[in-house]
Formats: sequence, structure tokens, C-alpha cells
Amino acid sequence: MKMILSMVQQKTLNAEKHCYHCGDDLPGNLYLHDDKQFCCLGCKSVYQILSDHNLDNYYAYNDVPGQSQKGREQHFEYLDEPKIVQKLVDYQDQKITSITLYVPAIHCSSCIWLLENLHKINPAIVQSRIDFLKKQVAITFKNEQSSLRNVVETMASIGYEPLISLQDVVKKQQSDFSERKLVSKIAVAGFCFGNVMLLSFPEYFGLSDLEQQFKSFFGWLNLAFALPVVFYCGKDYFISAYNNLKNGVLNLDFPLALGIAVMFIRSIAEIVNNSGAGFVDTLCGLVFFLLIGKWMQQRTYHHLSFERDYRSYFPVAVTLIKDGKEKPVPLNELHIGDRMLIRSNEIIPADAILLKGEAEMDFSFVTGESIPVPKTLGEVVYAGGRQLLGAIELEVVKPVSQSYLTKLWNNQAFFSEKNRIKTFSDTASKYFSIVLLLIATGSAAFWMIYEGNATKAIASFTAVLIIACPCALALSTPFTLAAVLSIFDKNKFYLKSTAVVEELARIDTFIFDKTGTITNPEAAGFSFHGNITDDQKQLISDLSRNSGHPLSRELVKSLNIDKVYPVDDYIEKVGRGISGRINGNKVKLGSSAFIGLPLINSPMKSSVHVMINDNYLGYFTFQQQWRDGFKDLTFKLGKQADLHLLSGDQDHDKQTLIPFFPRAQQMQFGQSPQNKLDYIVGLQNMGKKVLMFGDGLNDAGALRQSNLGVAVTDNINNFSPDCDAILDGDAFRKIPNFIQQAKDAVKVIHISFVISLLYNAVGLFFAVQGLLSPLIAAILMPISTVTIILFTSIAARLYARKNNLL
Repeated sequence: MKMILSMVQQKTLNAEKHCYHCGDDLPGNLYLHDDKQFCCLGCKSVYQILSDHNLDNYYAYNDVPGQSQKGREQHFEYLDEPKIVQKLVDYQDQKITSITLYVPAIHCSSCIWLLENLHKINPAIVQSRIDFLKKQVAITFKNEQSSLRNVVETMASIGYEPLISLQDVVKKQQSDFSERKLVSKIAVAGFCFGNVMLLSFPEYFGLSDLEQQFKSFFGWLNLAFALPVVFYCGKDYFISAYNNLKNGVLNLDFPLALGIAVMFIRSIAEIVNNSGAGFVDTLCGLVFFLLIGKWMQQRTYHHLSFERDYRSYFPVAVTLIKDGKEKPVPLNELHIGDRMLIRSNEIIPADAILLKGEAEMDFSFVTGESIPVPKTLGEVVYAGGRQLLGAIELEVVKPVSQSYLTKLWNNQAFFSEKNRIKTFSDTASKYFSIVLLLIATGSAAFWMIYEGNATKAIASFTAVLIIACPCALALSTPFTLAAVLSIFDKNKFYLKSTAVVEELARIDTFIFDKTGTITNPEAAGFSFHGNITDDQKQLISDLSRNSGHPLSRELVKSLNIDKVYPVDDYIEKVGRGISGRINGNKVKLGSSAFIGLPLINSPMKSSVHVMINDNYLGYFTFQQQWRDGFKDLTFKLGKQADLHLLSGDQDHDKQTLIPFFPRAQQMQFGQSPQNKLDYIVGLQNMGKKVLMFGDGLNDAGALRQSNLGVAVTDNINNFSPDCDAILDGDAFRKIPNFIQQAKDAVKVIHISFVISLLYNAVGLFFAVQGLLSPLIAAILMPISTVTIILFTSIAARLYARKNNLL
């Protein structure tokens, strides 16, 4: 307890210049409570709530665990609508309701502690459990004492507002049932394998006279253990082999299923006839290792969504204005002619005409164009735009299902099944199966026709199918690719499946989106046009510190001046500008319209105009900087592949990009989402293997159409369109390293395939002669398996060191 009090006291000392709750710089007119300082009324209110419920320890676990509450508007009226609530909840009866909510603000241990103690703030909450990786909280509450709206408002009041989108009301109830079922099969196979091995040791080392009397008993016991292994753990291999044979396909499951069946049948024959111990130990070991390989291959990142669509961007409900009253309605009940109220920073859910208010739209999510677009009264505003200024009113001209954004997502590319990635195992298994059957049939024919020995013929036929069962081949791919997945994971590159690694090695054409993909959203190069003194720079820096706008934050970084003066009378107009009084000076930063000047024609870059004490000083211009390592990346990739640029922006950056993309015809600007998709189709028709790097919905069709789609994001929990991989922006410069690692992984798979063939050759020497014994099979199978697992894991990591990924 003393330690916690000491931590809280130390935090209080460190918070003299920063908000006690969120850590932001303190304004001139700060808020006080319990001798603690807060930057805004919201942060102060959160502290009061926590303090009143004896939850002060929230501040002990991290220095600044809270989220800033500046400018947060909360509108949860739509959660009173039964139709919406019914679609959102996971379970509901007369007494309790359970719901899982996505909370982006979850970021540290204090968040977990507080959210799991929600019942102390709202007694109606029975329990709350956190999934930190997914940033989700599962809440169960009593219906009679609270409502969903009340629970969400409780969370929002302490700074943990859940993000509820349209995708939540149409979500598929995804379950990890299949994974749990696979783990259960591994457990059963492992249990049976261990017991069979224990019962088989006397057979390996020779039975004593005392043990001879148990020989038959041990055999039958082993056979009993084999039953669940074959009919429960291994049944998927039989089903897969059968289904593929019906379609005329020979995949790796066919020789595996054949090997399992032959081992089981021959074991039954030997044990029933008391002529041998059978191959039950080899059978159980084979299935056990195969299932582990399958689990490794299916392993993925459950906290990431690779298949989000536009609905995760849309609100659940929209506020309608009818007879002068505001009422929230579900999005699917929005009709033509309805009058919508859209507040600042909200999304336009349907194509509509602007009737009232000042509109400035951010369409970067839809078109890729980063510059906000002003709209005039009577103009059509397309769905997907985000309102940057104040509240506006619009009249719906098309329902949600027919809006431009929905049509964009409903492109044919999303309805056609994406071609399955063809792996080396798929190709090799076809030929392996044919050769295996030829050798088995040939050896049986030799003993039957030339030697006239039916017993030897059956023994050799079954022995070949047992010893040549492609266990090592089946394991080489999953274990190699699982090792690569782990390496990529540590370097912030997350793949949808292991098969993506092999496809990555085949890519010969790379296409880049511009805005948010090759540009760094957090890096801007500023230059000032006009005359300005150091003292005036100090005023600009101190004012900019109070704004959460990306431009303001980047301007503070660029000026690189420590804070000196507090700011009084601070005003921020979202998307327009900021103003305040600093050390007796009136300072305004923003658009030319905001500071009261006529429209000023500045270069084709966003501008921040400066006015101090009603004197216009000039303007800052900024230009997006390329991501770290972009130059080296294009140089390395350009040596071995074609590079293309497809951007929704205009071509004002074309000249600066020529060093990266020497062929001007391979840089396309002003591209619509359909243009991007068509461009990729054209390359694929030329036989190219295309990888597309994109970030927003405007790239979704292209990402889906390309052989591999990689979503580049600076927050992996943000919206990422339908893609095969998610790349953290910090790892962008490592793309050539990832490509080389994928190619090296394919080499490892090929080498391990050769190793497995050598083991099979040794085993076949005994098998074709009909001399295969359970002991030889029990030795060769585990040794080959362990060799492959060790080789693939070690080799993949050695290559990773060579590629500077470890």
C-alpha cells in the first residue's frame, strides 16, 4: 500500500506542468481538484468519478494512463432503440445482457485494471473481461438495473468510449470452435501415442518369457488406442482425400490417408492373427505430428481483422430530423427524402444533398485524395465523406444500399472467390502420389508374377505405402512457414496465412498507393513564407500545443521550441483553425478564411496562415515526407521487379517521385478505385504476379484483385481493407528483407523435401523386399520427422539473421 501511495505522490510531483489524467500540456485556465491540475473539464470529471468510487489506484500503474477528454461529444441515443440493441448484443434474456465492445483506448495495464472494475462504478455490471490484444471488453449487466446505453455512457464517462460500427450489427458470429476442436484432436492423439509407445517398448527390446503372456494383450490394447486416432483425429484426412478425388485432384492428403488406412488395416491383421505387433505406434505418431503441423499452419493473428469492409467505417444509426425533432434510426431504415443531422467528425452514410450548414469533407478514405473538399448548399455529398466542420443537415437522395460507397465495395472482385494460393506441397503431392502408387504396385507385381509369393506381394505393397507416407513432406511446409510467420510477427508484418509466404516469393510486380502508404502521416516538411521572429515562433508553438490536429502537432515538432507561455481564451474550429491569447498577444492560426482574409493562392500544398495582433505575417506550407527507407526500398525492389504507383491524388508530387519510379508511364494519378482495379487486371493478363500496397477503402478492390494485397497502417487495429497481410508503417523499410526471407523459406522447403526423399529411399529399400518391420518403421518415421522439424526451424532463423530480421 505504501508503494502505491509513493507512486501516486511521485506522479503528482511530475504532473506540475501536465494534466494529471492524460498528460497533455496545461492551458492558462486550468482546472483544479484535490490539488491536482487538469487540462479540461472532461479530464477533471473522469478523475472525480474514479476518486468517488475509490479507484484512485488507476493512476498508480502508469504515469499517464488516461485519454484526453478535450472536445469529446457523446451521442448514444441510438442505443435506446430495441432493434439496434438486439443486433449488437451477444446474449440477452429477462435478467442479463452480454455484449462484446471494441475499445480503441485500451493501451496499458491501468486500462485493464479499471475496465475490469467497472462494477464499482456501475453496480448493474455483473462482470467485465478484457481481451488486450483485440482491445475488446466483454460485459455482462443486469437488465432491470441498467441499459446498454447506460453501460456505454459509463465507459465513455471515464474515457473508454467503445467504437460501435455498422459491421457490429451484421457481424458473423465467428468462433474459435474449429481451433479448439483441432487442439482436442492433438490432445487425444498425443495421449494415445504416448501410451502406445509405452506398451511397444517390450516389443522393441525383445519380450522376456514373463512378457510373452502379455504380448497379445498389449497388441489388443494398442489397437484400442488406435481407434480414436484413426476415426476421430485422422478422419479429416480421409474426408479431404475423398472430396479431392471426386474433383479429380491428388493432394497431399491422399497419400497420408492411404498410409494411415494401410497401417491400421495391416496392424489389425497382424494382431488378430497374432503374427506381429503391427504399426500402431507409427500410426499414432504420424497422426500426432501431422495435427501439430496443421495447427502450426492454421496459426494466425486473431486480434487482427484481414476482412473488414466498409461497414466497420459506418455508424450504427443516423439522426433524422422529423417535424422539428431529432430521432436516431437504424441505418437500414434510412430512405430517400429523409433529412439527416450529421455532426462534426461524423460519416455521411448515404448520398445526400447539403441543405444547411458549412460542409468540408475528408474523402481520403474513399478516393485517396488527402485534401479536404468544401461543399456548397444544394451540392450532392457522397457517402463515406467525414464532416470536418460543425453540424450540417442533408437530404438523402439514394438509400445506403445504392450509394457510391456501397457500389464501390460491391465490385465484382468481392463476389468472386479469390484464387487459392498454390503452394509447393500442392504441386509436389500430385507427382509424389503417382510415383508412390507406381512403386507400391510394381513391387507387389514383382513378387506376385515373378516370384509367385502372394504374402510377399501384400507385405511389400503395404510396406511401401507405410514407409513412403509423406509425413516429412507434410511437415516441412507448415513448420518452415510457421517459423517465418513468427519472424515476420516480431518485425510487425502480419500475414493472413502461411501460404502467403510462398506467394510473396513469386511476386514480380509491386504497386504502391501514395497517400498514407508511401507517405508518412506523421512527418511533414514545413517552410514559412513571410517574415517571422523567434518570439513570434514561440507564440505559434505555444498555441499549437493545445490542438490535437495532426498539422498542429507536426508544426510543434518542426518548430522544436519548449513551452513558455500558457494560453487563455483558446478556441478551436475543427478543420479551420485555432486562436488564443498568449502573453498579451492575440494569435490566430488556420485557413485564410478563418483568420479573416480573402482566399490566398498558395502553392499546391496545404497552408497554415498566421495572424498575430491582427497583423498578417504569412503562412506555413507543408509537404508530406516519404516513409523512412522508401528510397532504398524502391532501389532494391526495382532491381528484380517492376514498380508502379497508383494514386487518387492529383499529380503535384509527380516530379519528386520520378527518382523512385523512373518510368513515367508507370505512375498514374487521379485514379478512381475502379481504375486501380482495372490496371491490376491488365497486368495480371500479361502474366504478372502483382502485390498491391494500399491503406484505405479506395484501395480495397485493388487489394482484393491483386495476387497479394498488403494494407499499410500506422495502427494495426485501425480499418484495414480486405487483404492478405497487414504491415505496420514502422516496418515499411523492411519490405525487401521480407521478400528475401520468403524466397529463402521456399529454398528451405525444397531442401527439406529432398531430405524427406532420402529417408523414403532408405525405407523403400526394405519395403520393396517385404522386409519392413515395425521396429524399422518406428525408428525411421520419428527420426525423419524430428530432422525435418529441426532443420526447417533452424534454417529459417539462420536466414532471418542473414536478412537482418533477427
